Amino acid sequence: MIARPLGCEPDASRRTSGETVSTQVERAFGIDIGGTGIKGALVDTTTGTLLTPRTKISTPHPATPEAVAAVVSEMLTAAHWTGLVGATFPAVIQHGVARSAANVDKSWIGTDVDATFTRATADGTEVIVLNDADAAGIAEARFGAARGVAGVVILLTFGTGIGSALLYNGTLVPNTELGHLELDGHDAEKRAAASVKDDTGMSYKQWAKRVNEYLTHVEHLFTPDLFVVGGGISKDADKWVPLLTLATPVKPAELLNDAGIVGAAMAAAERRGE
Repeated sequence: MIARPLGCEPDASRRTSGETVSTQVERAFGIDIGGTGIKGALVDTTTGTLLTPRTKISTPHPATPEAVAAVVSEMLTAAHWTGLVGATFPAVIQHGVARSAANVDKSWIGTDVDATFTRATADGTEVIVLNDADAAGIAEARFGAARGVAGVVILLTFGTGIGSALLYNGTLVPNTELGHLELDGHDAEKRAAASVKDDTGMSYKQWAKRVNEYLTHVEHLFTPDLFVVGGGISKDADKWVPLLTLATPVKPAELLNDAGIVGAAMAAAERRGE
């Protein structure tokens, strides 16, 4: 868990050059590991901006611990970076250990991902690993659509499945996996993920009806103050978000493809700053 409440500090992006930066760590390298690609960049943790161009390397197949760690090492070596590193991973991560494996080799289950990636760094600097949706939630709470929002915020990423991040006053409650709530006798993501829309040829209106049903269920369980919706389909938010009929406000994610990188870097910086 990220101990320091996110979203409760002054907005770093609005500081003037003469103001004192309160963050103890000002730069960290963020790596976003997905089923098809691994992206990374150096991040200014006071503003959430990328300090280097985002690089991408195809995820190896099979995506075993050894193969993915080699890509992490390659990316850090190419960037000439030996400082703090954070990484997302498409799995439930409990105290650095993978408890599931989505779109990566099943040999990850039970693997200490933190330790595996730490061994891949040139200087043995600890790599802080967290779930990919949780990283996006941190990024949006600090610098994006949920910046400065008090109370309960739920970020949901609509893609192949549905990822989730739950935050209370900016503090992450990790590994919620709300995409696996039951909806009409099925995993919710089997009914309302963006991939379902694509695979069935649904219109935005048809798909939004399913999303609305799902979000209404989540709303009844958590009574959130804000939903943030992400994933690639959030770029077309104007085509479906206005069709939702919820008591809770809904905002599209703002950081898009940078969210995982920024959230990973922020998680590492805040862990170091504790």
